[in-house]
Amino acid sequence: MNTDHIKTFLEVAATGNFLRAAERLNVTQSTVSARIKALEDQLRQPLFTRGRSGVELTAAGQQFLRHALTVVRAWEQARQELALPKGLSAVFGLGAQFSLWQRLAVAWASWMRARAPAVALRLEADYSDSLMQQLANGLLDLCVMYVPRHMPGLRIDKLFEEKLVLVHSAPPEAGRDWRDDYVFVHWGADFCEAHSKAFPELGPTAVSVGLGLVGLQFILENGGAGYFPLPMVQPLIGAAKLFRVADSPVFSRPAYLVYSEKPADEALLELAIEGLRRVAAADAEDGPAG
Repeated sequence: MNTDHIKTFLEVAATGNFLRAAERLNVTQSTVSARIKALEDQLRQPLFTRGRSGVELTAAGQQFLRHALTVVRAWEQARQELALPKGLSAVFGLGAQFSLWQRLAVAWASWMRARAPAVALRLEADYSDSLMQQLANGLLDLCVMYVPRHMPGLRIDKLFEEKLVLVHSAPPEAGRDWRDDYVFVHWGADFCEAHSKAFPELGPTAVSVGLGLVGLQFILENGGAGYFPLPMVQPLIGAAKLFRVADSPVFSRPAYLVYSEKPADEALLELAIEGLRRVAAADAEDGPAG
């Protein structure tokens, strides 16, 4: 059975659309259709029901989904381990959303290297949808993100809940209204809803960004105000480069761990999760990971 066919099946199952799956896989829609047809011929079962709005898994497709995830993960694990250089016995992949990457990934890699020197580490920074698919395809073993998507065979646990605080580049004594140069950072649908309720009078802003690091860099270079995770801006507040806006609401934003329910190496996964929890706790306290 061709692993490309199975990966295509997983992509169609995730997107519910042949065209969208083709775009993600960087192939033509006819190639996707041919791969699914080949799988259905091999299994002698229809895997999808097709309609105007997209496709849905059949009962056989639902059953095959669990096995497809296992096959792809096993294949990727074997491929990566066979390519390992001498002295390394396993490989572990961590994925993190961009806004969490700088704060957690490097410290976690250092923590893991000290405790599992025979394990090769693969680190990826990406958006949540891409990370989820890499996890489902066996390319990653553990991900940390803000908005996970429930998928068969994957488990989701809360890692921490951070506080988003309003900061301004101008000190309070300057008397400037933060609304005059406010930069809206899109921290997800829940944040947008809470933000709208807290500031119903605030209309569209001159600058809005979808990535927190970009918004923060813009404010540091051009001045302005915006909402950011407290650990991200705490050093800048301490250096008097940014200032908390008094009496402004604080929003909560949870981050989650996502991993396979049936990992290839359960002990290694547990060690990696322990490391992430320690690093996250140290990040919240602005102290070293022990």
